[in-house]
Amino acid sequence: MATREWNPLDFDIGEEEDEEGTPSPSSISPPLPYFDRDRHVAFLEMMYNLMPHHYQSQEINRLTLAFFTISGLHLLRALDRVDKDSVADWVLSFQAHPRSRAELKNGQFYGFHGSRTSQFPPDENGVSACNSGHLASTYCALAILKTVGFNLLTIDKESILTSLRNLQQPDGSFMPVDVGAETDLRFVYCAAAICLMLEDWSGMDREKAKEYILKCQSYDGGFGLMPGLESHGGGTYCAVASLRLMGYIEDDLLSKTVTSSIINVPLLLDWCMQRQAIDGGFQGRANKPSDTCYAFWIGAVLRILGGYKFIDKIALHRFLLTCQSEFGGFSKYPGDLPDIYHAYYGYTAFSLLEEPGLNPLCAELGMTDLTAIGII
Repeated sequence: MATREWNPLDFDIGEEEDEEGTPSPSSISPPLPYFDRDRHVAFLEMMYNLMPHHYQSQEINRLTLAFFTISGLHLLRALDRVDKDSVADWVLSFQAHPRSRAELKNGQFYGFHGSRTSQFPPDENGVSACNSGHLASTYCALAILKTVGFNLLTIDKESILTSLRNLQQPDGSFMPVDVGAETDLRFVYCAAAICLMLEDWSGMDREKAKEYILKCQSYDGGFGLMPGLESHGGGTYCAVASLRLMGYIEDDLLSKTVTSSIINVPLLLDWCMQRQAIDGGFQGRANKPSDTCYAFWIGAVLRILGGYKFIDKIALHRFLLTCQSEFGGFSKYPGDLPDIYHAYYGYTAFSLLEEPGLNPLCAELGMTDLTAIGII
């Protein structure tokens, strides 16, 4: 696996499948016929204490992996398994700090680094040539801090928000770092979530961001990650959740009496509903196999719109159980080995399905309702 810095919104973009678009066979035992909370807690406790060596190539994404683990334990009502103060101290150690207020205009982003390997030490003169944080890592850092009950208003949010504007492009999109990176809806979402969590929208031009998002809605109702691209489940989530976070669309739009919206809601609803496949799972794009994570990316969009009631919940529940591992966690496809990414979005999907024993989910922030409103 490549070691580029990624984030919880990577949606398996560009991942290769076999010629038939189906997962390879596996010798893993048949799935359990129920959601095994205890095994999932044990799986996340393992990730919290000592991650398997397979994740070494993702060391640069350590904060993202920590987000999946800590927030996953909270979804499972097992946050007591972690030392909250130690977690908060560890996360805070990744924040990039300017040496002076003047440096906030130097183009770098003073958010959070993804790991120690992206924290370059200063030279012999105390000058750090590259001290820029990463937008997605900052989203993960703030989400973890909120989850463990840390007061975000006590951190240096001025540095984060002032330098966040350095990442917004003239068309309203965002880069994740200050130089040499792509721009798409994933990072618009991260910027909106950061501003909401810090309770300060000075870090972005919301109008420009809104206009960029609207340009990403495709002819079929879904949203591509960039204007003109194919509609994609992850891009659609980022678009709809961002508009909701920024206050441009209401929650549960389908139940409102408004006659118009800035997005084409009927076409969007139709596109989302078509993503539930015959096996009960959700696909990210047309003609792709069902994948555990899209039960969240598409399901959360439907929850925000007020259309979640229209899906076949029994069929979705059955599909997700085929991706549940005997070791705890969830896999991408039925029969594959579990990974922390699909495990987390399996838990969010079951939370949307109101599985007993799980905390309810804030769909637009991708974390528990309790975290979103600051009750831990």
